[in-house]
Amino acid sequence: MYPLLSLSLLPLFSVAQETKLTADDLFVKARKVAFDSKDYPQAIQLSKQALLQAPDYTDISIFLGRLYTWSDKIDSARTIFTELEKKNTSDEDFFLAYASLEYWNDQTDKAIAITDKGLSIHPQSQDLLLLKGKISYGNDHYEVAEKAINSLLAINPKNTEARALAKNIEEYTAKNAIGLTYNFVYFDKQFDHNWHIVGLSYKRATPIGSVIFRTNYANKFAENGVQFEMEAYPRLSKIFYLYVGAGYSNNVGIFAKYRTGVSLYANLPNSFEGEIGYRQLYFSDNIWMYTASVGKYYQNFWFNLRTYLTPGEKNISQSYTGTVRYYTKGANDYFGFSAGTGLSPEENRNNLLDNASYKLKTFKVGAEYNFSVKQSNLFSISGTYYNQEFRPKERGNQLDIILGYIRKF
Repeated sequence: MYPLLSLSLLPLFSVAQETKLTADDLFVKARKVAFDSKDYPQAIQLSKQALLQAPDYTDISIFLGRLYTWSDKIDSARTIFTELEKKNTSDEDFFLAYASLEYWNDQTDKAIAITDKGLSIHPQSQDLLLLKGKISYGNDHYEVAEKAINSLLAINPKNTEARALAKNIEEYTAKNAIGLTYNFVYFDKQFDHNWHIVGLSYKRATPIGSVIFRTNYANKFAENGVQFEMEAYPRLSKIFYLYVGAGYSNNVGIFAKYRTGVSLYANLPNSFEGEIGYRQLYFSDNIWMYTASVGKYYQNFWFNLRTYLTPGEKNISQSYTGTVRYYTKGANDYFGFSAGTGLSPEENRNNLLDNASYKLKTFKVGAEYNFSVKQSNLFSISGTYYNQEFRPKERGNQLDIILGYIRKF
């Protein structure tokens, strides 16, 4: 009889034990259930039980609002946050949770108003600045987004999400940009004359993406030539965009007569980015190249690996380049280092692709430094060393030095 009585009292004993849990204990348990098991209904019940013991426990109320948001119970979440707002709650997490609710439910104006109020109290909040940047970028308010993200990066240059978003925003903020580049190419064996290449470009930001017009002048092989190029970066969505490029020159040998290229870019989750596309050059025959790359932002670093594959009659010529950038401030302030094999059609030396040397062995290593002055003046300097087998078993050294300046307005 006594054992049966003990068994019958177990539920009552369990309830008694549960009631002995403090509000803090219940809060910890609710968080564990929510994050480990994704059991939001149970986490909601535990949070409500905790609030019965401590009605003014703000952190639990905010967490309950988040739980309702994650459970798609929007009205219940708004009720919680509205009550907290009436109490003049000033916690950073309150503004973040409330603004996130409205942002995820397409109430962007209200979300911005909440983040602005939160930032007036917590101006150094990285989470609120990042959220404001995301909301403004999604709402096509690029200058507001840029200001928020730049403020965040000034506080923490290692913020990975902000670093990736800064690159996307930068494409929209300057309506116009004029660029000037000078490229000096030194050869110790392969050619008797050094090369000089000057490029003048104009970039215009449009509602669907940037368009660039460029004129290149080159002195190669002691002869002069001019090339005209146009490039566009149309946006398909906030995730996908295209690169479309074309060029023409009447000075074949100095430049390719025609060049075209198309790439599809994707801004992937976890600050990854990817690309796949083709490039085409025409000298006396067409050269087709297929390219792919993958990039990753991590804190204030950017890592990228790119390849070009060129099918031939007997084999496939290959080019691989790895690049690392270390960002010091905004989207245009960084040190870069690269190393790879093979030649790239993106390089000013690309007329070398018209002969057999492209299929021979080339190794390269380079460095670059980009910096901005008052965000409107962008300066760059880079150098790349090549060791190229330009004839079978005969190697030569080359050095590329590029100076650049861009004025945004």
